[in-house]
Amino acid sequence: MFRRYKDYLPLSLLPDDEEGTPYRPQKTDMRRRLLTRGLVLVSVVVNLYFVYSSFTAWPAPLDDYQSLNTHPVVEEKALSFKPPNPRDNAVVTGLYTDAFATAVATLGHTLNVANSSASRLLFYLPDKISKRALCIASVSGWDPIPIERIAPPFSGVHRHFLDQYSKLHLWTLDQRGYESVVYVDADALVRRNFDELFRLPFTFGAVPDVYTTAQGYVTSFNAGVMFLRPDTELYNDMVAKIATARYPAEQAEQAFLNLYFGAEVLRLPYAYNANLAIKKRTPALWDALQDEMRIMHFTMAKPFLQGDYAEVPLNQLERNAEKVARKKPAFKREIVEWLEAWHETRRVYRSKLDKCNALTE
Repeated sequence: MFRRYKDYLPLSLLPDDEEGTPYRPQKTDMRRRLLTRGLVLVSVVVNLYFVYSSFTAWPAPLDDYQSLNTHPVVEEKALSFKPPNPRDNAVVTGLYTDAFATAVATLGHTLNVANSSASRLLFYLPDKISKRALCIASVSGWDPIPIERIAPPFSGVHRHFLDQYSKLHLWTLDQRGYESVVYVDADALVRRNFDELFRLPFTFGAVPDVYTTAQGYVTSFNAGVMFLRPDTELYNDMVAKIATARYPAEQAEQAFLNLYFGAEVLRLPYAYNANLAIKKRTPALWDALQDEMRIMHFTMAKPFLQGDYAEVPLNQLERNAEKVARKKPAFKREIVEWLEAWHETRRVYRSKLDKCNALTE
């Protein structure tokens, strides 16, 4: 079958042209081939290096979690102190949209069940929150405090975080006589009492963040749970710098706080801000946290919201939570736990909730 090609010659053996000039490949072609071969060689070497590195690098300890240390996060003897004085210490959460009202109410109920002795303060934006939503959020004991919105200093902020700079008002609570504060995002549940945080001698503490992407476990912290000592002078300094400091705009106040406190923050154990991303990334670590978990943070599944952060009517919360669980089966157990906490909240504060739900504004 190859006989019909017997008279074909490869390009490198082409005969002389009509004038008898021997064929020579162009210098440009030769340089291009040499350059291509060089790039291929460099690419092979680089890829071999990264393959070698992936097999020889140490795994991140938390990605390769092993249940070795079974000692408690807090020494029991260290808990033998008087409960925090509610006039000096407070747990604070925020309400920036009506859609989170039931979450705030449920968070407050779990805080009551954990028997924290600190005050309960609820920051809210008067221009954005209806009387009905504020009433629902407050049924479990939160003391509402209206605050002025701190607008994002520049564009590029994620649309779900546009009001989050208002959180900086936490540092003005010294004007109300508070010496220490624990802030907890509304999309959280309290599992155990965490009053020991009020005894920390530091000025700021937070839990390292976790991502399901290649970033994994990072040194930057999540602003969903924070311990802080209020200081109006520090607040004024932060507000003066949020527009000129360099940090990723999309993550709003969390990115700024990481820049502002990153070198001084006391990094707290994951038990104080059990981000659902931990379960997604390292299920073994999530299981090991169960007995010590103080606060569960619903970062990746919010059973009290529908669609794109839309409010869910009180009588549809159960159905909505079940729907979220079907969409995100990896977090079904945690969503069921939130739903059980909501059922308790509804039962304990039923008469108040019914009155709130009847409000038209």
